[in-house]
Amino acid sequence: MVHLIGPGGAGKSTVAPLLAAHLGTSSVDLDARFTAAHGCVDAFLAAQGYHAYAAANVAVYLELAARGDVIGVAALSSGFMTYPPDVHPRYVALRDAVATAPTTVVLLPALEFEACVAETVRRQVRRCAGRMSAARAEAKIRERFARYLTLPAPKVATARPPGDVAVAIATLIQGQSVRA
Repeated sequence: MVHLIGPGGAGKSTVAPLLAAHLGTSSVDLDARFTAAHGCVDAFLAAQGYHAYAAANVAVYLELAARGDVIGVAALSSGFMTYPPDVHPRYVALRDAVATAPTTVVLLPALEFEACVAETVRRQVRRCAGRMSAARAEAKIRERFARYLTLPAPKVATARPPGDVAVAIATLIQGQSVRA
């Protein structure tokens, strides 16, 4: 399975189906699956808090994996790789497996810090239309950028057309499969 990870606004949900089509496989958006199982993420967070959300999100991922569905490309939630270690008994092993898988790719709007912050904030504020302030979006990417950058997976900048990003990832993944 190809895992697309990165901050909100990086393009994971947009690129996943394009990449899946390019690879001739299926895709899943973990946020969409969470919403189908638990309802609106914002409402869940307001009612139960971030820790409960993160635990439930890990459980949704594990349920998908356990069902044996053939999922070729998975767009993971923006915070998936940054949850607290105690969020779920299987989380640390899962996070480490995703981080080191040869088919995991980190998507970032830009690979340079300030450019990434500016573009992430622009995308998040536009996408969330009033649900997320610019200050909150900026704080999140400033806190998470280094975590994403230090993951062992290859990084792909997404400040280009989504189809071009999908082709770049497919080329990268197919090259790694040949080397593995």
